Amino acid sequence: MKDIAINSILDSMNADSAYLTDMWETCLDEKRKRYARNKFSSVLDKMEKLGYLKKQGYKTEITYTKLQFQDTADHIGFINNIIFTNESLITKSLKKLDSKKIFIDISKDLNSQKLNKLILKDYDLLINSITNMLELSSSIMLTIENTKNIELKKELKNNFKQIKEFLDESNEILMKFRGSNERIVLQRILNNRIPKPGCIKI
Repeated sequence: MKDIAINSILDSMNADSAYLTDMWETCLDEKRKRYARNKFSSVLDKMEKLGYLKKQGYKTEITYTKLQFQDTADHIGFINNIIFTNESLITKSLKKLDSKKIFIDISKDLNSQKLNKLILKDYDLLINSITNMLELSSSIMLTIENTKNIELKKELKNNFKQIKEFLDESNEILMKFRGSNERIVLQRILNNRIPKPGCIKI
């Protein structure tokens, strides 16, 4: 998975609102090439979930509008809701995965593995929810860096700390009692989901 800067997505809009097609054509990767359209659309869905954009329209008429939080309480309340939702999903999936083998086969070089189909739903839920939290952390870091609102900055730092502590605890639970090969493969997968500050995964 690649990183895409949140600001580069916002900069692809030459006004407060823009068509998806125009944004896709404008937002280029580091090689000055367009992203796959379906992947770019998925990234815009993430931007909407993170509170940056609002989607309107259908098919070829889809547009996105930039959003701004009215005050600190609204902003923090929105973030707390994302945190609570994903904490609940991670906790739920960890309980389901407890003591169950995630990979039924791992190659000797650890570069390929076969997932246990019986736990696929819970595994996907876990990985996606952890990714949501990591991308939220990245978004929080971007806001902390750019905001002049002292109260917001203070609250966001607390949110960032809360997410980090929860993910560290969750990782400990996930890795507990697992074989060394399974731990290595799982950690690689999770590390690949960590975006650079101010970025999300595409």
